[in-house]
Amino acid sequence: MTTAFDAFDLAGTQLANRIALAPMTRSRAGGGGVPTELTAEYYAQRASAGLVITEGIQPSVVGQGYPGTPGLHSDEQIAAWRKVTDAVHDKGGTIFAQIMHAGRIGHPVLLPDGLTPVGASAVAATGQVFTHVGPKDLVTPRELTDAEIRGTIADFATAARAAVDAGFDGVELHGANGYLIHQFLAPNSNLRTDEWGGSVEGRIRFALETVRAVVAEIGGDRTAIRLSPGNPYNDIDEPAPEPTYSALVQAIEPLGLAYLHLVESVADDRALTESLRKQFNGTLVLNPASEGPTAPGALALIEEGVADLIAYGALFLANPDLPERLRAGGPYNTPDSATFFGGDHRGYTDYPVLGA
Repeated sequence: MTTAFDAFDLAGTQLANRIALAPMTRSRAGGGGVPTELTAEYYAQRASAGLVITEGIQPSVVGQGYPGTPGLHSDEQIAAWRKVTDAVHDKGGTIFAQIMHAGRIGHPVLLPDGLTPVGASAVAATGQVFTHVGPKDLVTPRELTDAEIRGTIADFATAARAAVDAGFDGVELHGANGYLIHQFLAPNSNLRTDEWGGSVEGRIRFALETVRAVVAEIGGDRTAIRLSPGNPYNDIDEPAPEPTYSALVQAIEPLGLAYLHLVESVADDRALTESLRKQFNGTLVLNPASEGPTAPGALALIEEGVADLIAYGALFLANPDLPERLRAGGPYNTPDSATFFGGDHRGYTDYPVLGA
């Protein structure tokens, strides 16, 4: 019987186990979006995960949505990430960089030179974003032009190349939780009538073209994508997500991706998860639906064949040696909900995590 503690071949990279560290925004970067020594320590502490997935890393200045988040668009940032990847590799770990463009989730006070958040359409999300000067109402983003969309896709590909140059084993494109790629997928945040919106084919185009550009840059075996069908986080409304995500998964299937990372919002998502798994022949990483932090018992989903890897967020935050504790059946430190902004502590959301 396959268990979570068996080794796993991820597109030619050997993982020590089938447990993943889920990406969690930490807001701990130094000036200029440069990772610090603490960043290297944090990920090295959790390198016993079969797969380490970083916090969201912006591919460009305008992609930043929270204070203190790191980038992958300057030489200084790349050099600092090299220290992080070296620290993880020295511990025998495998690490993917999550590339995240926040899109309309952000605020001008977080951006330099008078920049403003951008999006698929000029539709503001309801809610606030945390900034260095306190919570701010989300603003109406500037709609990206066709040329700017193509430039943003190029930014993702350039950041992916920078990640490889920094020593990452691969990249995960953040297409979930209401950020830019998700904003193009969702009908309430993408009101476009051109080739980047309207039909299902139009709404999946930005995600698909971004995946293709990154694959062309670094190869499919080092490229992954994270999706959260139907997740309402960041004011996303996808009342019937199945046609959109089926079309997207079928379109990326021939590209030979390292993995597909799915986030379930509610238990009812399992049917869609199983449907998408049948359409995707590669590795499936799963953040399963739960009432709180993903529980140790979620590892049974690997034995049942629902997923190949299970991603843990909050439990990994509180237990840096989580794989060892899972194997031993505990004990577990309890995640402190006071360290989170927001209401979901499973680790699949992307609000800043303090004390991390």
